[in-house]
Amino acid sequence: MEMMDTDTNAKHENGWGYLSKNEYQELKGRIHDKLLDMMDLSMLDSVDNSVLKREIRVLVDRILATESVPLNLSEKKKLIKEVQDEVLGLGPLEPLLEDPAISDILVNGYNHVYVERLGKLEPTEIRFKNDDHLSRIIDKIASNVGRRIDESAPMLDARLLDGSRVNAIIPPLALDGPSLSIRRFAVERLKLSTLVLLKALTQEVGELLKGIVKARLNVLISGGTGSGKTTLLNVMSDFIPEIERIVTIEDAAELLLQHEHVVRLETRPPNIEGKGAIVQRDLVINCLRMRPDRIVVGEVRGPEAFDMLQAMNTGHDGCLTTIHANSARDALSRIETMVSMTGVDIPIKNLRYYISSALDVVIQTARLIDGSRKVMSIQEIAGIEDDVIGLQEIFRFEQTGLHEDGKIKGKFRATGIRPRFVERFKVYDISIPSDMFDPDKVYEV
Repeated sequence: MEMMDTDTNAKHENGWGYLSKNEYQELKGRIHDKLLDMMDLSMLDSVDNSVLKREIRVLVDRILATESVPLNLSEKKKLIKEVQDEVLGLGPLEPLLEDPAISDILVNGYNHVYVERLGKLEPTEIRFKNDDHLSRIIDKIASNVGRRIDESAPMLDARLLDGSRVNAIIPPLALDGPSLSIRRFAVERLKLSTLVLLKALTQEVGELLKGIVKARLNVLISGGTGSGKTTLLNVMSDFIPEIERIVTIEDAAELLLQHEHVVRLETRPPNIEGKGAIVQRDLVINCLRMRPDRIVVGEVRGPEAFDMLQAMNTGHDGCLTTIHANSARDALSRIETMVSMTGVDIPIKNLRYYISSALDVVIQTARLIDGSRKVMSIQEIAGIEDDVIGLQEIFRFEQTGLHEDGKIKGKFRATGIRPRFVERFKVYDISIPSDMFDPDKVYEV
């Protein structure tokens, strides 16, 4: 008798009354299947969500009346909410998507779900019923953006309706079952003032970035995964004058520019016959015929780098893009590699001259061990000498240790080098403080 009481108490603590986790999942699955039989699925796209939720609640009450399952009021509400999420949303992922503190959702199979919260990874209690359940959610994500994922195309790069980036991979490529990664799109779009408040950069660095954009310099933002490249790109786009026409090019659209005159382009994967793919290079070439004042490429990762450089070298100033690299020097090396992927035979000396004349500024970002993101370095491309592209650092962040709470301790400072593009600032009537590049001005964080 004592053993039965202990087991009952454990089940109550888990929030499922007298049901085990497996029994609860089975009940939810039965209700979901019956609900789909009773509902007119064609109404899902044409009826308001609040009306659908009310209809689902009524139908679930009716189904539960036929199930001899003891549920109290809170358990019943929880069950209805989860069934609503299954039908209208992304099932078990919905509570995570509603949490603004979560920046990444990582699903390693149906029974292992992790999140990144405030820069730190942690496990969750979220579970899917089985691999088929997880596969259904992945299929729903793909169909919502007109893409597909199956054995013939087992990888998916897509986005949610809120702009969050999604990557999924399924068997046979994923050996332990479907895997899903969601890079959350910020609920509130960050501004420069927010980055200063978060100590990702200083106000002086922010003012310099504002001048760089207004002076129509070509900018390459470099950094590792999750280092804040896209966030910084979004923030810098705020400084583009409203009267300018902007064309954005992305693999999976996630940029959110606050301008009225924006044309957003997105690549297209091949169809089921392996045809019809539109890659970033096609879009870069096409956008040159669209009379852009600014071209913003979400990330260069292939042959489109060559066409991007051509655009920058033929009068399209003020372009912005990002690249995966650990340093400014590595970023330029990656650009060289990407150009070689086009098959165009260019001597290395000529190629480096081409890169140095196209790009003006490289900004390096990083995610540090405490989860914070920083602008680590701003470097100006200073021509080419002895077949080597010259870089001169203007600002840098130097880590000096850790605070007692584990947060990074460091300082922002100028290197003392006055960049050449300051002369261009004068042409555009952009004023900056005379002591902006003073190396004795140190900002401790």
